Parts: sequence; structure tokens; C-alpha cells
Amino acid sequence: MKVLASAVFGSALEWYDFYLYAQAAALIFNKIFFPSFDPLAGTLAAFGSYFVGFLARPVGGIVFGRYGDRVGRKKVLVITLLMMGVSTTAIGFLPSFLSIGIAAPILLTLCRVVQGLAAGAEYGASVVMSAEFAPPGRRGIYAALPALGVSLGIMLATAAFAVTGSLLSAAEFESWGWRVPFLLSILLIGAALAIRLRVSESPVFLALQKKKEIVKAPITELFTHARKPFFIAFGIRMAENSTAYIFQAWILTYLVQHGLSRSAGLNGVLIATTVSLLTIPLWGWASDRIGRKAVYMIGSVGIGLFTFPFFGIIDTLDPTLIALALVLMLSVFYQAMFASQGPLLTDLFDPRFRFTGIALARETTAIVAGGLAPFIATALLAAFPGQSWPISLYVIAMCVITTVALLMYREKRRDHDEVSST
Repeated sequence: MKVLASAVFGSALEWYDFYLYAQAAALIFNKIFFPSFDPLAGTLAAFGSYFVGFLARPVGGIVFGRYGDRVGRKKVLVITLLMMGVSTTAIGFLPSFLSIGIAAPILLTLCRVVQGLAAGAEYGASVVMSAEFAPPGRRGIYAALPALGVSLGIMLATAAFAVTGSLLSAAEFESWGWRVPFLLSILLIGAALAIRLRVSESPVFLALQKKKEIVKAPITELFTHARKPFFIAFGIRMAENSTAYIFQAWILTYLVQHGLSRSAGLNGVLIATTVSLLTIPLWGWASDRIGRKAVYMIGSVGIGLFTFPFFGIIDTLDPTLIALALVLMLSVFYQAMFASQGPLLTDLFDPRFRFTGIALARETTAIVAGGLAPFIATALLAAFPGQSWPISLYVIAMCVITTVALLMYREKRRDHDEVSST
């Protein structure tokens, strides 16, 4: 149970921190760190600094993935937790552009780089640890639990901004209130760190050590023996990662630009992420029963078909209908992909270079999918004012790429052999 608690609560803290930045970029950073731009251009600049974190993620994936495959999964989990917590807390203390000029966005970007390095290994390490502790036949639900932590982190980040915004006036929120969610991170580090320090090393990794099968160059082994799995992993991430940042973070910008209050958008995302705490383990359980590929396909095809109706509902600006649309999009279709992704990626890669394979595939995709998604969506909104159809087409294109990658994937379960070998 300690490893599962570590996966859930450690991931919750990591992604609370990471999504705080995404939501702040959508809501406030254009005013605090990029005030010389008009509102839409300021938002583009804020998302540009947000994208820098995605450029750092593959570096974190390469460095820590190699470390995790050579030295151990547990050590990576502790290092990434500290890096993410310290950098997020530092953002809460940063002076504004009006106080120190250009140094303010530069410092903000440096903090985002550290966040990106940590995020580049966090989820992969949590998935690998959870999967390698799973009993035979239950890898699906075990490896889905880090996704539960991610949703919990998003829920906490959204709630932190929603509560802070509701208790303060607009002027107070802009002056100092936005800092509170970032400063709260320091209070969460101790508890999450205490849990992670008590977790044992992965039994699969210990078995590799015992049999002297630790590889010296995991990246070389990956591209020698698993090139096709790597590109399949890259493809299946396109729809999942791009839609995550469009429908969990960028959608707040869209709603505010269309005249809806900040709290209405935040409440809708909060409701959807809360419901996800129920759907994630259900989709994980389903992936053990009907297969990872089938569950993932439900999510990819479902999002592609629902995207145009989704924006039609959003454009009503009815908070209740918006919340229902977000629940269906995020809690049902999106989580079908995200919950089954952990076990699917674990099955794709040999344990000798598994951490490197998962981290590198996830984080290189994050640049072109999740990192660019809010920027592309904002640029499309600027090019076609008030029109959502270009964004819908963009989302559908991502879903097509993922669906094709899934059709190339021949499902293989590794959990029985690995557990019996330990």
C-alpha cells in the first residue's frame, strides 16, 4: 500500500505544481509578468513561457530515465518531488514585471524549466513503480493510480485558484492572491516526501540487479530493440496530451474571452476532475478486463466525435451545461486514454529500459502535443475571432494520429512473466 500511496499523493503534489502554472498562465500571468502586451498577446507570451517547461521535460526524461534504469526508480521519485516543490514555491515569491522589469519573466521562465525537468521523469517513475509492484492480472488498475494522482493534483490546483478568487476581490487577487496557491506547495512537500522515503525499490528492478541485467546505455538499448514501440508510444500520446492542456487549462482562456466569469470555468474543470477520481480506477480496471488498446480507443474516438458538440455546448455560456460537457470530455473520454496509458506503455517496453522508454516517449510528445496545444489554440482563436471550429479540427487531427498508432499496436501483457521471474 505504501507504493500506491506514494504514486497517488506524490503525483498529486507534482501535478498540482505543474498545472498551477498552466492555469495561472491562462488567468493572470499576462498581467503580472507581461503587462506591456494587449490581453490576447499577453496570454500568448504567458503560454510561451509555459511552453519552455515542455522543452525541459525531454531533458528530464533522458537524464532521470537513464538514472532510473541504472540506479533505481525510488531515487528518482524523491529527487523530482523536491525539484518540483521548491521551484513552485519560488514562483509564489517572484516580484512582478512592474517591480523588477524584464528580470521577472526571466526568473519565472527559469522556475518553469526546473518544473519541466522534474515533470519529465515524475509520471514515468510513478507508473513504472506502480506497475512493477502489481500482482499478476492487476497491472491495469495499479498503473492507472498515478493518473489518479494527476487528477487529484489538477483538482487541488483548480480548487486553490477557485477558492482564492472567490474570497478576494479582482484587485486583491491580481495584487497578491494569485501567489497563495503557489506558496501552499511548500506545505505539501513534507508529507509527500515522508511517504516516498518509506517506499521500497521496485521488485522488478531488484530482480534485474540480482541477475546482472542492468544495461549501461538504456537509450541505445531502447532504439536498438524497441524503435517501433517507441514511435507507437509517441503516436498514442498525441491526442491524450494535447486535449489535456486544451480542455483542462486553455479552455479557461476561451471562456473568459467569451465573457464568462473566471470562477465559472474553474468550477467546471473542478467538477470534471473530481468525477475523474471515480472514472480513472474504473478505466484501469476495464483495461485489465477488455485490454488497454480497447479502452484507449474508446477515449481517442470519443474525443474526436465529441469535439464539435463540445464547443457548441461551451458556446451557450451556461455554467451547468459547460460543467456537464467538461465531465463527459475530461472524466469519460480523456480519462479512458490517460488511465489506460500507464499499463499500455509499461507493456510496450522491456523492464531493462522501461523507465527510459516511457519517459522519453512521453516527454518528447509533450513538446509537440501538450506544450504547443494552448499556444496553437490561442493563435487559432486570434486568427478566427470567436470561432471554435479551427480548434475542433486541430483536436480531431490529434485524435486521428492516436487512432492510427493504436491500430499499429499489437497488445502484449508482460505482467505475468515479470512477476513470476521475481
